[in-house]
Amino acid sequence: MPQKVDNAAAADGTAPAESSGVKSARRAVDLIETFAANDVWLSLSDLHARTGFPRSSLHGLLRTLLEAGWLEADANTARYRLGVRALICGTAYLDRDAVVPFATEALERIREKTGFTAHFARRNGTEVVYLETRESQRSTHLVSRVGRTLPAHATALGKALLAELTHDEIEALMPATLPALTPNTITTLEGLHAEFAATRERGYAAEVEEGTLGVRCVAAVIPYRIPGTDAISCSMPVGQVTDDDARRVGELLAETTAELGQQLRRAGIR
Repeated sequence: MPQKVDNAAAADGTAPAESSGVKSARRAVDLIETFAANDVWLSLSDLHARTGFPRSSLHGLLRTLLEAGWLEADANTARYRLGVRALICGTAYLDRDAVVPFATEALERIREKTGFTAHFARRNGTEVVYLETRESQRSTHLVSRVGRTLPAHATALGKALLAELTHDEIEALMPATLPALTPNTITTLEGLHAEFAATRERGYAAEVEEGTLGVRCVAAVIPYRIPGTDAISCSMPVGQVTDDDARRVGELLAETTAELGQQLRRAGIR
């Protein structure tokens, strides 16, 4: 009697064992991303509730990731969190990105000229990922934002980068209703499209307390790719700057990123 063949495997010619291996790899990635999205220790029950994975599969995945250094365990509570391998691989991404050293120099100049915190970030779908930060010398915020993500629609960085896309591309990418991070966050596509039009006209994006209460930001795209993938922003306490101050910083960012884009293209970086 012929052996029963897995239907999903038979459909694409993949052997059942290989299909199972791919599924396990996908689950391992999903599990790592679940830990990355939560800043607390997670138990097997927590992970089952968040992922829906069978407990039997979770046991094996947790053991494998723990042995490989991707997770750490608290023996007293049977809970887990990301391990040091996640930091090592994340740092390797930055170490191998040819843009980062150039962007870092630009951040230093912006901080020196403005006195405010400067960020370098890259769009990843509907989010922006912070790749480098230079804190203001007056800042009391001592936790690095590198590696953190925020919704693109709620940040000046994200608005600058989304404005690089066409109307149809934005409509296809963004959900119809957007989550609010503060009472000032724009949560409709219609409102965002108006912001993108203003961004294209003035050459930089702006937001006031849309991502974080008490903070306003301006940002400009680094024009070395089409559409742009990277941008630089400046964060300013709302009580310390006027609209004219923010405009001057925005114009400085537009000038600085234009020069940086030329520098990257001359260096052959795409």
